[in-house]
Amino acid sequence: MPHRIHPSDADDPLGPLPQEFAAIMRPELPSLIKEIGVEVTRAYPVYARLLDGPNGQALRVGVEQSLASFVDLVAEPSTSTSLRDDMCRRFGRFEAYEGRSMEALQGAYRLGARVALRRAKKVGRSYSFSPALMLSFADALFAYVDELESLSREGFLEVQSQSGEQSEATRRRLLHLILAGRPVPRTAIAELCEQTGWPLPEQVTLVAARAPAGLDRVDADRDMLVDLSSPQPHLLIPGPLDEARRQMLERALIGTRVAIGPTVPTAQASDSIRWARRVLELIDSGVIDDAPLALCENHLVTLWLLSDPALLDQLAQRELAPISGITATRRDRLIETLRIWLDTRGTAAHMGALLEVHPQTVRYRMRNLETIFGEQLTDPESRFSTEAVLRALQLRSRSENIPR
Repeated sequence: MPHRIHPSDADDPLGPLPQEFAAIMRPELPSLIKEIGVEVTRAYPVYARLLDGPNGQALRVGVEQSLASFVDLVAEPSTSTSLRDDMCRRFGRFEAYEGRSMEALQGAYRLGARVALRRAKKVGRSYSFSPALMLSFADALFAYVDELESLSREGFLEVQSQSGEQSEATRRRLLHLILAGRPVPRTAIAELCEQTGWPLPEQVTLVAARAPAGLDRVDADRDMLVDLSSPQPHLLIPGPLDEARRQMLERALIGTRVAIGPTVPTAQASDSIRWARRVLELIDSGVIDDAPLALCENHLVTLWLLSDPALLDQLAQRELAPISGITATRRDRLIETLRIWLDTRGTAAHMGALLEVHPQTVRYRMRNLETIFGEQLTDPESRFSTEAVLRALQLRSRSENIPR
């Protein structure tokens, strides 16, 4: 019966693997490599196509090298990993040359680790591996995968840094021309699109970010146009913001709070970014609640009501003129009662509960309002204007700390 194997360090259940473990693992490598290949190509069809292409043999050698290196390190921790390191960096460079993100390669690494762990559990039953040993193996395996991912990321970023600087400058210029609006000749935009290989979409979604803004280029979609060096950092997403794009932004903009403008025709991109930046301003002033990804779509009425402060003052002066001559305290009470009535069209009891006053007080105030405003409360157009003004003033009072 196979003897029970324990981790080398009895005081640490996640200590180093015993060197004799390598002798058990090595015979499993050929079939394990095949099993990982089947699982990875099923989950990531792009690699199935690559394995059948001219680079297929290099990919197989790389997988074999990565697995063999893990076993070699268990047998002898001082074993050189230079060949493995170079192969992993090549994988990352290859993904960059192919125009893909690191997502598929990272997923393939992690899937391979899960397959290897599954095999280890199966073998472990034959050799009566202790639970502590299995924990040590899982810990070492996933730490090893993290190292492979890090090496591949180095190669990926190396390619991006070499070829990306000039391309990024051109793409920023393209972004600026799109946001400049109609005065810019479309031929200029078309020329830059051709230079960068960026197809001009029919619709775009603009994103305004707080400065300083950071972007993880590995997680970011490559079709975005980005300018984070601007005093007002911003990004352009081709097409609408679907759930996949939203998740991408959450990964790529870690620690950066943004406002996402409405999806608009490309010719109206400047409107989308203007509204997104205005939402950030309203968040700063306390009118809109803060959120990592604030959607303008959820605040269009607020944007409209507060779009022109000077015009709001003029409207308020006109709509509230009937009560301009009464004392401030009485005026505030009547305005609050009028706002609640316009919001709810509720009964005296309902309004009284909201205002925290007796229903009879509500009736008294409503009679006063009807006397003061007259047809302004019965004419639909006038009533709408008054309601819009009161809502805008209520929103603005949040930033001015005026009690409502």
